[in-house]
Amino acid sequence: MAERPLPARDRPDEPAAPRPAGLPEGAAADDAAGRDHAQSAHSINARIFETSLDLILVVDSKGNFLRVSPSSLSILGYGPDEMTGHSAAEFLYSEDLENTRNEMRLARRGRLMRNFECRYVHRDGSIVPLAWTGVWSEPDQQHFFIGRDMRERVKLESQLRQAQKMEAVGQLTGGIAHDFNNILTAIFGMTEQLADELAGDPRRRRLVEAIDEAAERGAQLVHRLLAFARKQPLQAKTLDLNETVTRMAAMLRPMLGEDVALATALARDPWPVLADPSQVEDAILNLAVNARDAMPKGGRLLIETANEHLDEAYAAHNVDVAPGDYGAVVVTDSGDGMAPDVVERAFEPFFTTKALGSGTGLGLSMVYGFVKQSRGHVKIYSEVGHGTSIKLYLPRAAGAAATVAARPAAVEAHPAGHETILIVEDDAAVRTVAVTILQNLGYHVRQAADGVSALHILKEAGPLDLVFTDLIMPNGMGGQELLRRARELRPGLKGLFTSGYSAQAIETRGDTDQEVPLLGKPYRKQKLAEMVRKVLDAPA
Repeated sequence: MAERPLPARDRPDEPAAPRPAGLPEGAAADDAAGRDHAQSAHSINARIFETSLDLILVVDSKGNFLRVSPSSLSILGYGPDEMTGHSAAEFLYSEDLENTRNEMRLARRGRLMRNFECRYVHRDGSIVPLAWTGVWSEPDQQHFFIGRDMRERVKLESQLRQAQKMEAVGQLTGGIAHDFNNILTAIFGMTEQLADELAGDPRRRRLVEAIDEAAERGAQLVHRLLAFARKQPLQAKTLDLNETVTRMAAMLRPMLGEDVALATALARDPWPVLADPSQVEDAILNLAVNARDAMPKGGRLLIETANEHLDEAYAAHNVDVAPGDYGAVVVTDSGDGMAPDVVERAFEPFFTTKALGSGTGLGLSMVYGFVKQSRGHVKIYSEVGHGTSIKLYLPRAAGAAATVAARPAAVEAHPAGHETILIVEDDAAVRTVAVTILQNLGYHVRQAADGVSALHILKEAGPLDLVFTDLIMPNGMGGQELLRRARELRPGLKGLFTSGYSAQAIETRGDTDQEVPLLGKPYRKQKLAEMVRKVLDAPA
């Protein structure tokens, strides 16, 4: 009798693979499941390796790189192919080489997990501090390292130390100024009495008047010291910054001279601020005089007003800043600019880069003290060869209008997307913020610290929809040049610029392509999301 065929649902589409000899029933399935699990784990590890923002290194026992994660490009400026096969000693900061070798030796001797810090040298010559977690694999005879970029933490720690130093110097200065005021009071009293007694002796009276004039100059110096120490009496009032800047501009034009072109750019419907009007005027005067001195051969000076909101994200990267609404005065010159070490010390009393006898070094200190005493914030943005922009943020007057909580942006959905964006920014803290925001909005993000590193990414295969780049960067390639070369490699690529200089200052200098939008710093998440979406949605 013929065998009855199996129902269709019971017939295998393909012959079953034979079970290996010696394995009990079901063991083959377990073995296949194990292989699938291993393949899945390998796939996950590969994705982590490829997308990690931290630097991942696989190193042999002699210190040669076997594998390098793509994040090396944004952290060190070198692509994985430029590091693989090379010794770590070629990239390590020389002073940290021996300590790193010692950590590797300890790991191989059985102390498996190592946590330490060492510094690498970026392609541009800057030093990159990294916090490492490392482990030695005896079966593989390999070291596995994960390094966290610590530049942002180091920057915040430096800001904190500088703020603490300024606070300590302010306390000391205030104490000295207080005692010196007592001395000057006695001197004034004596000179006035002597002047009365010597009314009939013109020669001696002139000597007493000279002493009195010297004491008066000392009193002015004490006033500046008290301003820095935040112990001067302030008479805060509700103030319209547009009116103040307009009035000051009329006074400044003849003082600046014919070689300095002065322009203003005023905010529409400026928020009223709470500040001492005379101190605001003095601050603008001080900044304008400093700007003039930074342009000995003439140049351009721009004074702007703006409504600004400094949010929690900005405050997290700038110590001693209270999130909230501010009215801003921005003074930008086209002078030589300041190096980073000069910017760091610019507000210190008696610090000056001017020639001996050309200044006291107290102008910016007074501005700093006044703004801080007014519960505001002051920020310098400067690039050597590109001028300086100093931004004064004064607190918005209470009750003037709706507060931050009532902002429409607080309840609006942030525009999101799925495109691929290349972020090019030399400031590590700013780059990290931008990367985090855009990744959280769903975008695929690549990042680079300068134009040279960005070009390496642009030459790679893979989709790229937008280059979001700072305008002024190190290594001789600014954002405008980068975008031009990027479009030679990828015609039709869209671009978005960002800068610490305002759009008006950039336009005045002619530093950018007017057809490419500019997003000013500091920017909020909503504004970044809107600008990115607007550029991506625009016609090619």
